[in-house]
Amino acid sequence: MAALTEKKLLPYFERIKTLVDKLAEQSSRIDNSETLSTIQELRLRMDEPFLFVIVGEVKAGKSSFINALLSTDEEICAVAPDPKTDTIQQIKYGDVHDEVIINEFLKQIYFPDPILQEISIVDTPGTNTIVEHHQEITERFVPVSDLVVFVFEAKNPYRKSAWDFLSFINQEWKKKVIFVLQQKDLLNENDLQINLEGVRKEAAKHNVPEPHVFAVSALQELEGNHDLSGYPALRKYLKENITGIHAFRLKIENLLELVTTLNEKINAGLKARQAQYESDLLFRKEIDKTLHEHVLKSQNQVQTLIHNLLTGYDKATMISERELRDGLSFFRLVGKSFKSIFNKNESPQVWLSEIKTDLDKNLKIEMTDRLHEGVSDLADNIQNMAKVVELKILKNKTILKDNDELFGHIAERRRLIIEELQESFHNFIRNSENFVDTKLVEESSSISPNLATGSGIAVVGIILTAVTNGAVFDITGGLITGIGLLFAGITTGIKRGKILRRFSEEIKLTRSKIENELTLKLNEYIQQIKDKIETQFIEFDQLLEEEGKELQLMQENYNHIDSEQKTIRKKLAHL
Repeated sequence: MAALTEKKLLPYFERIKTLVDKLAEQSSRIDNSETLSTIQELRLRMDEPFLFVIVGEVKAGKSSFINALLSTDEEICAVAPDPKTDTIQQIKYGDVHDEVIINEFLKQIYFPDPILQEISIVDTPGTNTIVEHHQEITERFVPVSDLVVFVFEAKNPYRKSAWDFLSFINQEWKKKVIFVLQQKDLLNENDLQINLEGVRKEAAKHNVPEPHVFAVSALQELEGNHDLSGYPALRKYLKENITGIHAFRLKIENLLELVTTLNEKINAGLKARQAQYESDLLFRKEIDKTLHEHVLKSQNQVQTLIHNLLTGYDKATMISERELRDGLSFFRLVGKSFKSIFNKNESPQVWLSEIKTDLDKNLKIEMTDRLHEGVSDLADNIQNMAKVVELKILKNKTILKDNDELFGHIAERRRLIIEELQESFHNFIRNSENFVDTKLVEESSSISPNLATGSGIAVVGIILTAVTNGAVFDITGGLITGIGLLFAGITTGIKRGKILRRFSEEIKLTRSKIENELTLKLNEYIQQIKDKIETQFIEFDQLLEEEGKELQLMQENYNHIDSEQKTIRKKLAHL
């Protein structure tokens, strides 16, 4: 019957092994030595016999309890006279009695008792021991145990450390437990019953429903007084509920519980990591949105600036064009030529020179104020773009902490990247070179080499003023020169229409140049500042990309483990 049951259960056991491999894959992405050790121990011990872990306070009689349970005249577990030097003792089946020292904290004992072919027993130091590492090592065995046996001193089963340890087991691992009151021979029957009931009530308070409590005397059992020792009732319970036909099924159920617990524990940490990732994605989107909005606003300001400049340009050129049209009438030209015989200041050449001079002056008057006002607004917006981004970096939300139980290493890496980003951006916006476009400077003859001196974004206004001044007045200067050459060739023999047409063509060509060159240069400058800001986020963006892939993989693993363990539970329930 046992063999048939085990055969039916074996496929589920193999499926659980696959889930443990998935857990091991998950554990490679966490930074928690306890969880890593638990998963490692689980992988190592899955094929071992059913594991009993014996816990209790120092001098509760744990070692004596084990010696009596094994029904041998030999002392298998040494009863340590000094609990401060005690070690964990793991008793396993072996053809001969032997002891192997694994390390200073763990000793393996091999013994040819038939019961050890079905179970392996771990005798732990007391829950109240002060020996360094004992608690850590005890907790290392408890998670992979199949049954935890709490051994109390029958005279006083209420000491705090053992019950605190039970709380830990229930909260962390949800282990199957039984309770043993050892040294019952030291109490009268009435007091023993009171303490048995007291343990049941205390166990219920610690979320152990219908606790199984046994009173035993290792001394009486070892002396052969089996009827009084209490061990027959304990062995009967173990045989009917733990070992034999039930052992393999119970082991599978315990493995499922442990796999589920570990999976949920990792997922609980994963939620904080996911929340941090989503917060960082939102932060990054806000940065992109800020940059996009400021670029659009800046581009609109460029259009407004150029429109205002061209309005001034049109006004200045319209005056000159009207004067030229009026002055180019045949009679006025003849009159000016005749007057120039007596007064050189009345010559057509002087009059044309005055038109050119007035145009130059009017262009500067009409365009300078508009230019400076528009540049100021544009510079303010670009400065605000950098300042808003810096403020958002400084206010970046931290969810995953460096001391996170599972993902502290991820939190630390992120913290370092954020700190580096904060420092890098702080230095970036205060370094004037980051806001100077060498190409624009080189192309604009009116930019003095020391115009760009200053601190960081404070130079934006200077640069934009120099660039726009340079572009506008270099181009209009070319217009004035071109008109001068045009006027130099004017004689009374040239037709009026042709002169006006060439003058108008020069005006339109220059207007187009101003519009195109300023649009190109200023938008190019805006885009370059945006691009330089975005380059500050390269390492952070790389972190986000890696985090997205890692989280997707870990979530898929969690979902697979969770779904598979639920499926196995349902199928086991019908066997």
